Amino acid sequence: MNQKKILLIDDELDILEILSYNLEKEGYDIYTATNGNEGIEKAKEIIPDLILLDVMMPEKDGIETCQELRKIKELQKTLIVFLSARSEEFSQLAGFQAGANDYIVKLIKPKILTSKVNALLQLTSQVSDNAKLIEIGDLVIDKDNFRVSKAGQQFLLPKKEFDLLYLLASNTEKVFKREEILEKVWGNDVIVGERTIDVHIRRLREKLGINTIQTLKGIGYKLIV
Repeated sequence: MNQKKILLIDDELDILEILSYNLEKEGYDIYTATNGNEGIEKAKEIIPDLILLDVMMPEKDGIETCQELRKIKELQKTLIVFLSARSEEFSQLAGFQAGANDYIVKLIKPKILTSKVNALLQLTSQVSDNAKLIEIGDLVIDKDNFRVSKAGQQFLLPKKEFDLLYLLASNTEKVFKREEILEKVWGNDVIVGERTIDVHIRRLREKLGINTIQTLKGIGYKLIV
């Protein structure tokens, strides 16, 4: 039985009922809240592994709720995923900018949603913050020996490319903003051009596969597995 905790925050009771039923069948401990304020208090109490959050809610909308959740130290490792009927690009961008790990449109079928939730939680449980060896699918990153392999093929990467790949792989459900990448890979004391990250991303895609790294326009980059 998988005892990971999932918090559902949505003002539509039928949505909560459907989600609870399907996710409980997967063995998760499910908690619910019907508005942002209630959801924040519940999250502080249970420290969930994953929060599924609606955008349009009374009292406090999902964007504000996500921003407040991301300020809580104990919830820094909690995955936050928007599940909303709002499919516009600006709504999704607002969700990622508020600190969400993913954004799912509510038309998704329950079985597909539960499969996505399973994948999200399994991946994050495999990779720790200080992992020396990261294995994600057929991608293996050995930090101690600066070795990378994909589907058995070995790659010798320059240090900055390796550091960039390792950063993205350290949290596959996080969208890394350009400012954070520059700080963690190049450091605040190093001045680099605007295109530096783009060049390194392009080289990694050429070596590891074009679909390895996703660009979220105006936000940053995310490793796709």
